[in-house]
Amino acid sequence: MSDPVPATPADPPLPLPSPQTPVQLSFPFLREGSRVWERERKPPQPGELPSPLPTKRTRTYSATVRARSGPVYKGVCKNFSRSQGHGFIRPSHGGEDIFVHISDIEGEYVPMEGDEVTYKVCKVPPKNQKIQAVDVVITHQNPVSKHETWSGQILSS
Repeated sequence: MSDPVPATPADPPLPLPSPQTPVQLSFPFLREGSRVWERERKPPQPGELPSPLPTKRTRTYSATVRARSGPVYKGVCKNFSRSQGHGFIRPSHGGEDIFVHISDIEGEYVPMEGDEVTYKVCKVPPKNQKIQAVDVVITHQNPVSKHETWSGQILSS
């Protein structure tokens, strides 16, 4: 016959959380566009300030929904610097020039001066007094200038 296994007392039950126990939440919740996703970020250098401009990657979900549900405007590319990553659009209805970030340009071509574009607008935080162009699409390329693709190919119109 085999020796009986000695009985061990049962482990004491873990305490159940009660309503009085504070709940630990971590903000911001992990979501796309949250800085928590940027695991490979280098620490800021002394004197370096973070960019206040929301890019497509850092724009909040609610700001993206508001921008996409807005009307489509027409304008002309005033200038765009690929190396700096931004430019300005002159609205066809007049008014102030509108800032455009490189991440908000759709399509395969880099905008050039004189290109006709369509775009939607999004307010720039923190004061929401200025606007920037989002979902920018080149509708008609300026026939005078040579156009470049994002991969670096130069094409003549």
